[in-house]
Amino acid sequence: MNRRKLPGVATASKRLADGTSRKYYYAWRGGPMLKTEDGTPLQPNDPQFVVAYAAAHAERKKPPSGNLFSLIAAYKTSSEFTGRADSTQKDYRRYLKMIEEEFGTMPLSVVQDRRARGKFKEWRDGMAANPRKADYAWTVLARVLAVAKDRGLIAVNVCERGGRLYEADRAEIIWLPEHITAFCAVASPELQFALLMALWTGQRQGTLICIT
Repeated sequence: MNRRKLPGVATASKRLADGTSRKYYYAWRGGPMLKTEDGTPLQPNDPQFVVAYAAAHAERKKPPSGNLFSLIAAYKTSSEFTGRADSTQKDYRRYLKMIEEEFGTMPLSVVQDRRARGKFKEWRDGMAANPRKADYAWTVLARVLAVAKDRGLIAVNVCERGGRLYEADRAEIIWLPEHITAFCAVASPELQFALLMALWTGQRQGTLICIT
């Protein structure tokens, strides 16, 4: 890349003691000056100019340390996250962004304070109109803290055993004795066997297919 066309590079001129003017270069407007390790300002024709520019932007992308942002960043690189299906990662990222926007700058000392649980609960309860969303958000937050605790980044996970807002009503899909009798009266022996296996073992469909 042409050193003179690096995106975002800002410049400022300063008059020196000898009366001459010198131009200084910065990684971005308001960003760090591009200079060598010993502090010598770099010019676009210097071999290390691009290196210093790339290093400044890499440092800029690092999440702030000592707060919930850093725990989320650690979680995103953990096998507990990267090992999940792409669709699950996509869903998690949406909730991780919500957590960052709400609590990202929260210091780790506060994250581990038992009173933080109340703050997190208030946030979750603010989504009570959509219980599934509220529970999913809480689950993602709890997993971030669980991984952080497991990796030694924090000592306490205040979101353990958070409870659920959403309770599914399964009454309408319970098979009563009369339903079983009616089914067996018209079903083939194979389907009757499959039904009884499901009722007796409580196994999932995939497991029952393998058994039968």
